[in-house]
Amino acid sequence: MGNRAIRMGIDVGGTHTKAVAIDNRTYEILGKSSVKTTHDHPAGVAAGVVEVFEKCLQENNIDPDEVIFVAHSTTQATNALIEGDVAKVGVVGMSNGGLEGLLARRQLKIPNIDLTSGRQIKIYNTFITRKELTKNTIESRIKALKEQGAEVIVASMAFGVDSMKDEQLVHKIAVESGMPATIASEITKLYGLTRRTRTAAINASILPKMFETANSTEQSVRNAGVKVPLMIMRGDGGVMEINEMKKRPILTMLSGPAASVMGSLMYLRASNGIYFEVGGTTTNIGVIKNGRPAIDYTVLAGHKTYVNSLDVRVLGVAGGSMVRVNQGAIVDVGPRSAHIAGLDYAVYSDEADIVDPQLELFSPKPGDPADYVAIRCANGKRFAITNSCAANVLGLVKPNHFSYGNVNAAKKAMKPLADYLGVSVEEAAQQILQRAYEKLCPLVQELIEKYRLEPDQISLVGVGGGASALIGYCAEKMGIRYHIPENAEVISSIGVALAMVRDVVERIVPNPTPEDIRKIKREAINLAITSGATPDSIDVHIEIDPITSKLTAIALGSTEVKTADMLSECTEEEARELAAQDMGKKPDEISLICKSKYFYVYGSKEDKRTPIRILDQKGFIRVQRKDAIAQVTKVSEYQNLVNKLWEDMTVYRADSVLRPDFYLCAGAKLMDISSNIDFEHVKMLMDVEMSLLEPDDEIILVAARNAL
Repeated sequence: MGNRAIRMGIDVGGTHTKAVAIDNRTYEILGKSSVKTTHDHPAGVAAGVVEVFEKCLQENNIDPDEVIFVAHSTTQATNALIEGDVAKVGVVGMSNGGLEGLLARRQLKIPNIDLTSGRQIKIYNTFITRKELTKNTIESRIKALKEQGAEVIVASMAFGVDSMKDEQLVHKIAVESGMPATIASEITKLYGLTRRTRTAAINASILPKMFETANSTEQSVRNAGVKVPLMIMRGDGGVMEINEMKKRPILTMLSGPAASVMGSLMYLRASNGIYFEVGGTTTNIGVIKNGRPAIDYTVLAGHKTYVNSLDVRVLGVAGGSMVRVNQGAIVDVGPRSAHIAGLDYAVYSDEADIVDPQLELFSPKPGDPADYVAIRCANGKRFAITNSCAANVLGLVKPNHFSYGNVNAAKKAMKPLADYLGVSVEEAAQQILQRAYEKLCPLVQELIEKYRLEPDQISLVGVGGGASALIGYCAEKMGIRYHIPENAEVISSIGVALAMVRDVVERIVPNPTPEDIRKIKREAINLAITSGATPDSIDVHIEIDPITSKLTAIALGSTEVKTADMLSECTEEEARELAAQDMGKKPDEISLICKSKYFYVYGSKEDKRTPIRILDQKGFIRVQRKDAIAQVTKVSEYQNLVNKLWEDMTVYRADSVLRPDFYLCAGAKLMDISSNIDFEHVKMLMDVEMSLLEPDDEIILVAARNAL
């Protein structure tokens, strides 16, 4: 004890708050702990975070001095917005005078923001022209907003993204007067004055609640003897220091699903997949593409924001979803679960307790339909029939899965339901899972189409305690491979423990220059450092959107220099086996096209095309393409090869021209450059990266053909 370096990850779920302790050197899981999520505690879910943290230290004999990283996901922001537990917001809008001021005044007048609960974020507005922008004027306007009822302030200036000076002045005066405040241009650097201000108003509305929670959690962790900064999971899969979270709590929306996908990526050796996070009540479905989770802007109660988070679909069908019946048929599965109804799952019960079971229909909650199935026994005990029960009956849940239960108990309890349906127990189980599948399948298909995933190149990844209840059946019906990672039931906690610091800078930059790219890159690096990343660990990914002129820099970094990687390096032979398996071929049917110290490129010749897989030195499949060319070249010579491949790999159609995508393996970094930008931008992005290398350095250049 006392010589280890330990990472702690805590995930707040709907039912349980779970913690894991992971050895930073070996990535071995040293311990797992769980407590009931403290929804009804005066301190909210923060009480459970502290409780499970301390429990994990005690149960696993961990000295607080050994903890080098501690982070937790949070439902606080999401819950506050869902429940309407928000502060009233005063918006101080600013602009130049004249026509600009007239237009800006309209854009800055934010109406009350409706929330999903039927409640609102109450908004009070004031407007100041730049020539009126004095300390006395600002003070009087803030005072007036406060008298109207405002509890927090938003400072938003037209074109404030170009200079935050005026917004910062309003922020300073508001804080000095005892009002929490948000700077709109600190939330996002994108134009779109109304959307930017609305996003800032949502952020401001949860500031008091998040301040309170963050301070109590941080203090409790400090009292436990942990000295490292407390990190908070963001909705886009990264973490940030708690002090940064206090400025931008809106970034923590959907941090729970983000934790699960980041945990999945630690175990997933594939670049493309659909992940299922299956709990007791809901399933979150999202996408991993090119080794990264799919990110999109969050929509809150129909309002578009500038908050990046995982593109997740949430569905009310999961491992504990109960069955609904009518007129001798199963009409639905969910959205109510055994947990919400206060019933035990039949499959996790003692067979001896299921005495003379009878079918009973009831309403789990007031106002619910009275067609949910319960099994009432002669001894007075009642049980729920769930997806987990059905999957166990059909043998889809293996003994090593978290959802494995008592099959005989499930069969015995399910017999009255089967009799009602006029079928066997196994057929009843099939019908239950078929109903669940019919709800899940359209969402999976929607994501496959949106992100242009190839069904034969993806796998379904099941995480969460209820994963095995649904994923096997769904994967078989869809004809898609599936995988349930090790430690799936605590995958979210693992994701939190191993998460990287992430920060994003977005700007509208028409026709960006190399200097524009270098500038936004530096800005993203500085933000990541502020959020807790060590400077030497930061890597930046640049994206250019030619349609919107949006330039994006995504910075990823560690809170400390990694002492080890999770997986040992794989040999060329092991890499060949992994690539062949992913391609559905035998190892001797594929060949090594080229390699470097950090990457392998394998391919197979098929009817005028060459499918390829790019693997890193840990065996993770980073790129899957149906037709591509890969070549090794020197930095001094790469431009000629790019020019040639741009033409050679272009597909000409009567009504369109399809240009190739490029992948560039330079050192340990893999760049992917989409064909949806023009050739000059392609070359510019490459040139910026190549400027960091020596002329004689070798790189791997891959061009992938696109087809209709």
